[in-house]
Amino acid sequence: MFRTFFRKLRKGLWVSASRGPALNRVVFDGGLEVATPAVPDDVKEGYFTVVAVTRKETQRYVIELDNLTNPAFLSLLELAREEYGFQQKGVLCLPCRPQELQDILQHWKLA
Repeated sequence: MFRTFFRKLRKGLWVSASRGPALNRVVFDGGLEVATPAVPDDVKEGYFTVVAVTRKETQRYVIELDNLTNPAFLSLLELAREEYGFQQKGVLCLPCRPQELQDILQHWKLA
C-alpha cells in the first residue's frame, strides 16, 4: 500500500517540479537550453519540504528523508492523500497543526 503511495507521491512531485513556474534556465555555449527546478537554499540533499496547514496556521518545514519511515509521519501523508489527493502542485501540504508535526518529528528523533 505504501509502496504505491510513495511511487505516486514521487511521480507527482517530479511532475510538479518539472512543470513548476520557478525554473532556472541554464544556457550552454552551444545554445542548448536545459530547465532545472529551483530548489531553495535551505533544502539540502537528503531533505524535502512540507507545509503544515490548518485554517489558522501554516508553517513550512524542511525535514530529513528518514522521516519517510516514521509511522506517525506516514499517517500524516495518508491524511494528505485523503484530503488533497495526488494532484498537489508545489510543496507537499499536510493537514495538521504545525505543533503536531513538530511533535512527531521531535519524537522520531528521540526514538
